Amino acid sequence: MDPVNIYDVELTRDDDDPEGYDAGYLRLGPLLGSERIGATVYELKRGNSNCPYHYEYGNEEWLLVLSGRLTVRHPGGETELGPGDLASFPNGPDGAHKLTNKSEELARLVMFSTKVDPSMAVYPDSNKIAAWPQPGAGDDKIMVRRESNVDYWDREVD
Repeated sequence: MDPVNIYDVELTRDDDDPEGYDAGYLRLGPLLGSERIGATVYELKRGNSNCPYHYEYGNEEWLLVLSGRLTVRHPGGETELGPGDLASFPNGPDGAHKLTNKSEELARLVMFSTKVDPSMAVYPDSNKIAAWPQPGAGDDKIMVRRESNVDYWDREVD
């Protein structure tokens, strides 16, 4: 057993994240050798979110606030959470969420998730759907707008 201290880990950032989504993060599952449960530590400065408003099909997520304050947008509105608060986002539309730091202080959190593949995410604000077959699936992962939906028989018959 090699434990990981979530307060001491060094976070990384993606240089191509757009304004409002500058989030430091570290995926913990690979460090712990976990295959069926994932967790990611995030650090959000004021005005930033870790990802757009979305919900999952195939997985559920939990949020644990470690420090700072977060505003959680969900289907019922918005709720502010602080250190020690734990929330669950179930599979499907009822689990839609977006995490934003609207406070002055840095917010640190952990998102836990089941790791069931294939999985899907729906982004209601931008009308997109994403599908991930499994890690390493290459070109088989996809993100499309709902309006690009085609008929089942499209390009299958003459």
